[in-house]
Amino acid sequence: MLDPRIIKNDFPILQRVIDGKRLIYLDNAATTQKPMQVINAIKQYYENFNANVHRGVYELSIESTEIYENARKTVANFIGAKNWREIIFTRNTTEGINLVAYAYGLHNLKDGDKIVLTEMEHHSNIVPWQIISSVKKAKILHLPVTNDGYLMTDILDKYLKDAKIFALTHASNVLGTINPVKELIKVAKEYGATTIIDGAQSVPHFPVNVSDIGADFYAFSGHKMLGPLGVGVLYANRKMLEEMNPFLGGGEMIKEVSLERSVWNEVPWKFEAGTPSVADAIGLAEAVKYLNKIGMDNVRKHELELTSYAYQSLVKLPKIRLLGPINKNDRTGLISFTLADIHPHDLAEFLDKKYGIAIRAGHHCAMPIHTKFGLIASARISFYIYNTIEEIDVLVNGLRDALRVFKTI
Repeated sequence: MLDPRIIKNDFPILQRVIDGKRLIYLDNAATTQKPMQVINAIKQYYENFNANVHRGVYELSIESTEIYENARKTVANFIGAKNWREIIFTRNTTEGINLVAYAYGLHNLKDGDKIVLTEMEHHSNIVPWQIISSVKKAKILHLPVTNDGYLMTDILDKYLKDAKIFALTHASNVLGTINPVKELIKVAKEYGATTIIDGAQSVPHFPVNVSDIGADFYAFSGHKMLGPLGVGVLYANRKMLEEMNPFLGGGEMIKEVSLERSVWNEVPWKFEAGTPSVADAIGLAEAVKYLNKIGMDNVRKHELELTSYAYQSLVKLPKIRLLGPINKNDRTGLISFTLADIHPHDLAEFLDKKYGIAIRAGHHCAMPIHTKFGLIASARISFYIYNTIEEIDVLVNGLRDALRVFKTI
């Protein structure tokens, strides 16, 4: 069982007091806090092993390389990759998607080709394809979203016919919707489309097996799953990686260089130009070990309990609008909402100053889905393993207080 009161003790930052209030951190969809196990792993690396990887024949470099590559294997096992060489370390989900857009899309799309996205995408899965489509003169279609936050899968065939690329989020960072990506990918493959999944809001929150899902590319970030900032992962079909050109050029990603030509390194290293963030990869591996001890099924169960309780509590508030599916089983542990005519920024500042509650406010790097629902911004609460029912009660009381203070009731 997962006991958030015990887990909290592993997180130094959660002991902070802000303006006399114990910190209640509810912005986990943006980034999660880090346990001492992860912090210590990074510290120990710099104290005992720091050296450039793959390049030295001295003991320190050999040890550093071994630890780095073991981190890759740990991540591969966590997401069910069949081969650890299908794992590319990036800075974040954004870089992973850009890598695919430039290294694959730029070289495989041609004039008039069709790219299919969805209306619920994060900017990181919109902007790169807009850039590529402008260069290659490809066209982009967006699979619509229903008013209750689901993809319109009944018209999927119409969109995927003749599509070359289908890129979508596994779970929306605004609506919380968990998309049936395995089924969607199966349809996409029938039409011959290459599939790219944004897993930033999925891998941290429930079990994900990339081999079972069947996507050609799957990207996620370490900092959203207890790992450090600055490290992400791109899982990719190895055959496709072998055929692709690198995204970045320079050191590490080459096997041979002359003044006339270069020969690329083997996969995955041909996509990891320059000195990698070794310590951050090690920190991510430690985060994976931490989550494995808890069990991702337990992570999911805990978030379902919190989300269900929060939803039932929030819906009782006057003048509140909740975005996304009503069914808790169809969503991750986040809820976006608006409250009366209080601007989300004002609401977030009020909760922070008076109650020590950290929530997200804005468009969450997903302006199109906000526009679709007639909003310029929303407030968002998002849960993780250290959040409690009691914290939700404090939040709801704070929202009731905000309605009074802003004179909306």
